[in-house]
Amino acid sequence: MDSNDLHKSDSIDMPTPTGWPMLTAFGITLLLAGLVTNMAVSAVGLVVAIASAVGWFFGVFPHPKHEPVPLQDLALRPEPLQPRERAVDYLTWGEGGHRVKLPVEMHPYSAGIVGGLAGGAVMAVLAVIYGLVTQGSLWYTVNLLAAAALPSMAQASTKILCEFHIFPFIVAVCAHLSISIMVGLLYAVVLPMLPRKHTWLWGGVITPLLWTGLIYASIDIVNPALAVRIDWTMFICCQVAFGLVGGYIVFKSAKVETMQTWPLAAKMGVEAPVQRENEGEQK
Repeated sequence: MDSNDLHKSDSIDMPTPTGWPMLTAFGITLLLAGLVTNMAVSAVGLVVAIASAVGWFFGVFPHPKHEPVPLQDLALRPEPLQPRERAVDYLTWGEGGHRVKLPVEMHPYSAGIVGGLAGGAVMAVLAVIYGLVTQGSLWYTVNLLAAAALPSMAQASTKILCEFHIFPFIVAVCAHLSISIMVGLLYAVVLPMLPRKHTWLWGGVITPLLWTGLIYASIDIVNPALAVRIDWTMFICCQVAFGLVGGYIVFKSAKVETMQTWPLAAKMGVEAPVQRENEGEQK
């Protein structure tokens, strides 16, 4: 029945209301409930489900049952909708923020490396000062960091940890530099996705606290020597200092556009003309 016939008629055929679907669902529910209660419940559910399914079947086959539903008076019915011809304006992928992956812009990796090194330098200075104040040695925290890779340092006494050892020093410096650079690169990727309001709080405080919680959960396995001797208050201060300094340097760097909106030729570095004027008409 089209819209004009519907507008002129006094009734419309609608499917006859039926409760068979609900009874079928109820029977299946009893059938499954009996698996964890009693088989008698499953037996009742099976009978109800089959009887309801048969009743539902005969309600729609061989012909669906309908009943006339009266309509409002002709004067009270709204006018039928008339289709209108309108042009469709196609959006191009990646233009105007149409279906692009966030972030659209990100900080350069070089800023992440510089920020990681700067934050690592501040963190190292604070750690060395802590070792000098608490143990009277510049090498205490350095040897603790090296204990993660050297079993001999993990089992060493406090006296040995306060002495200078060239190989543990090299291991600690390499480990600290690599971790600082990796975390700095992570900041370059993550900062554009953090809330713009109070970015310093998310990047400089909350993120280091989450990182500290992860280290706290795994420190017994990664570095047992550090787990026994670590001062968590000082550790958190060092992590926050790293986050504030490194995050600030990354945040102040100029963002670069991601390549997701670039044409394929530009992504591949090929110098080729790109026709974009009639792209919407071609689609």
